[in-house]
Amino acid sequence: MDIEGNTADQIEIIYEDEYIVAINKEAGLLVHRSWLDKGETRFAMQLTRDAVGCHVFPVHRLDKPTSGVLLFAKSSAVARSLTEAFTERKVTKQYLAVVRGFMSEQGTVDYALSFKPDAIADKFANLDKPAQEAVTHWQSLAQIELPFAVSKKACH
Repeated sequence: MDIEGNTADQIEIIYEDEYIVAINKEAGLLVHRSWLDKGETRFAMQLTRDAVGCHVFPVHRLDKPTSGVLLFAKSSAVARSLTEAFTERKVTKQYLAVVRGFMSEQGTVDYALSFKPDAIADKFANLDKPAQEAVTHWQSLAQIELPFAVSKKACH
């Protein structure tokens, strides 16, 4: 149980209607069961299902160490429609990040993501997969300077 009295098996629902549910996925939580991490016992999909009382379908995913908004559909038809919107890039995503160092006020990174297969997870994947377009526009919201020295070795 945490300071607010929540148990470790609860998730924060930030939006829900008859078609979808959005949660605040904490860092370290897998979206769904995976044989790649057999020892894990908590999954966003099951926690969300238990919280809303119906089966849910992941529309996209966030990596295990990433926190953020995770969207589930309450039916396979809605999941299919939303997944298609993500695939066709009809969905705009916005991220907030804390960055170490100094950066200009805004910019664009246009760097295609090449496919680097994992020996286990991508055993049956198409190895000739072309690089995936990835364009990120960013804008600095604020900058601060810490009043003490920070070693590069201190960051993990």
